[in-house]
Amino acid sequence: MSIGLSTTRFAPSPTGRLHLGHALSAVLAHDFAGDRGGAFLLRIEDIDPGRSREEHVAGMVEDLHWLGLSWDGPVVRQSDRLPLYAAALDRLKAEGLVYPCFCTRADIARSVSAPHGPEGPLYPGTCRGLSEADPSRPHAWRLDVTQAAARVGRLIWSDHGQEIEAQPDLLGDVVLARKDAPTSYHLAVTVDDAAQGITDVVRGRDLFLSTHIHRLLQALLDLPTPAYHHHKLLIGPDGERLAKRHGALSLADLRDQGIDPQAIVEPIRAGAAPLGFRLSDA
Repeated sequence: MSIGLSTTRFAPSPTGRLHLGHALSAVLAHDFAGDRGGAFLLRIEDIDPGRSREEHVAGMVEDLHWLGLSWDGPVVRQSDRLPLYAAALDRLKAEGLVYPCFCTRADIARSVSAPHGPEGPLYPGTCRGLSEADPSRPHAWRLDVTQAAARVGRLIWSDHGQEIEAQPDLLGDVVLARKDAPTSYHLAVTVDDAAQGITDVVRGRDLFLSTHIHRLLQALLDLPTPAYHHHKLLIGPDGERLAKRHGALSLADLRDQGIDPQAIVEPIRAGAAPLGFRLSDA
């Protein structure tokens, strides 16, 4: 159930400490709801058992408090919600819209038939038409995007009030449950946004393409579609967007250096980038 006039969320993965890019998203989502008399929720996306760390959860809470941000209601953990994702996947299985995939990353990388999408090679559909499959072998579950899109027809979603036509085929047959995890980002975030009554999703432009898949899943699972507000990303001195994998300086590091949190929050609220960084052009 939605709380207030607008409900947003910040949903980090506890695979590392928060950095300035996370601060940008958190402040924008927090203020979007606050300016509308709504609610701001905190959700921990800890579905990756191999990379999620409990100490990072505590660190994220500490970082958000340091920024002066608070949230409504209890912190939601995806690891506590696995039955919900399993039920959604079972529904898609029953409708014949997913298939088991036994390919490894190396198999896909070696495939000469893999088509290319905007983010690189797409899954070539090697396992899509298997007539026999041994369920005891490790496997992922992939969404048959072509069949699923044909089932629901034309779909649209809104980004900053602009109508966008969904093109889920841009990402190909995405994984909905992995060999080493019972769900994937795409399935879990779609289920959770609906269950938590999220009316407005405020997140970075790096997740814009994922919204095409999320819109398709919403239609397949009869879930509501929030309004989306994808914001510009922070760019570092090297020209790369801030990311954990690029070793972005953490908020904890900045705190240890004596940085005033208002030096981060105030520029963001003024529509600028903090601490000498810049915002992406798109």
